[in-house]
Amino acid sequence: MEFHVVEEEPAQGGGARLEDLATEPLLTRDYETRPALVYERLRERHGPVAPVDLLGVPAWLVLGYRESLQVLHDDAGWPKGLENWRARSEGRVPADWPLAPSLEVNHVLIQGGSGHRALRTAWDAALRPFQDPRQPQAKRLRAAVTTYADDLITLLAQGGGTGLADLSAQFSRPLPLMAASHLLGFPGSQADDALMDMWRVLDAGPDAEPALARLLETLTELAAAKKEQPGDDFPSLLLAAHPDLSVDELARELFMLLGMTSDHVGILISNTVVEVISGEREGGVRTVLSAGMVRETMNRVVMRKPPLVNFVPRFAAADMPLGNYTIRAGDPVWVSSAAAHADPVFAGQTAPGSSTISSRAHLSWGAGPRQCPARELASTIASAGVSRVFERFAHLELALPVDQLPWRSSPFMRGLRSLPVRYELAAQTARYVPAAPPEAAAPVADVADQAIRRRSSLWRYLAGLIRPGG
Repeated sequence: MEFHVVEEEPAQGGGARLEDLATEPLLTRDYETRPALVYERLRERHGPVAPVDLLGVPAWLVLGYRESLQVLHDDAGWPKGLENWRARSEGRVPADWPLAPSLEVNHVLIQGGSGHRALRTAWDAALRPFQDPRQPQAKRLRAAVTTYADDLITLLAQGGGTGLADLSAQFSRPLPLMAASHLLGFPGSQADDALMDMWRVLDAGPDAEPALARLLETLTELAAAKKEQPGDDFPSLLLAAHPDLSVDELARELFMLLGMTSDHVGILISNTVVEVISGEREGGVRTVLSAGMVRETMNRVVMRKPPLVNFVPRFAAADMPLGNYTIRAGDPVWVSSAAAHADPVFAGQTAPGSSTISSRAHLSWGAGPRQCPARELASTIASAGVSRVFERFAHLELALPVDQLPWRSSPFMRGLRSLPVRYELAAQTARYVPAAPPEAAAPVADVADQAIRRRSSLWRYLAGLIRPGG
């Protein structure tokens, strides 16, 4: 079934200016704990598009599935690029706005204007070897991720064959870090602090601005090194496809890739593990996974709990109707994939037992010409991690009821603060000895031996989480 955009007549009074409306704060306690109720309340009051307050800045939040597709597929009518934001141009966005650090970095997902097409083309070319399973780079990536997953599980196993663990902190979050190190060709353990700063930026907390400064400095150093001595890694391939990129411009693109392969993938792994071990689907999902359907399970998961809940903003190119309102030129419009998936127009067609539309109709990776360029890369890393979990654990169960798991929300992402599980390792895990990653599994700069990785700040942190004897 395909959805077609249906023009709706704006409600009477829908022409009010955004800055004159009484906006409701979006990022409340309810939003963190029960976001579905927040979306439902906004939908009841405003329809498929609602005026909200984002940490002191008014914006339009797109709640409807059809309306989301309308915006995402019309790049000319709803362009990206902060230069299109009227309130920002007029000086009405506070200088200390918490979301500014993550939006001011003008990378491929933020950028508007004429330069975007060439940059996106270069991105597609640089990612292709890692996203095409037939290519040696993609094979090496999956082999490396499997090795990293085994290393993490083996470290966890030092606490004993059975026990209690936080599978988020000890597996789901560090695994993408190690994959990012492989992709970016980080020397030694330099990626550790970079990823931690990436999380601070994505969480938009009070330390987001200094974290962004440190992160960009680290990535600028990496970009300069790749310009001087290219390798078989993403930065080098991006430079080959777009040789005019400056060091600073390359650092901004690495910032985007690091974000995409860190928090997003970690959340996707955790959510998929919860789906499997909570047994939400009749017949048990573990059986489905064993039949080689990890990707399909992940698609079902992101429909209900997308890691990226709100996309970066777009801006109305001209006054135009959307939902029950007229959006003024230059107004910021945030498409919410989480709200769109909860829209009865969409959710009713994807309920358990319904086969009306494919699970791939979800918006977790966006839609249209600006759809996430690294979606296959992220899915590959996540599926490899999930597969390894259920190959090496004989039994996993949640240590808390599924409705009591702690969540953390930011303006962009929503994931578990922790994933406490009781585990029993498979028999072979106790005697498993991970092989050092083969030289072919990563660029030369990424091939750090086991001793170096165990001395890294990340490895010391993970070792400190082990609970001997469970």
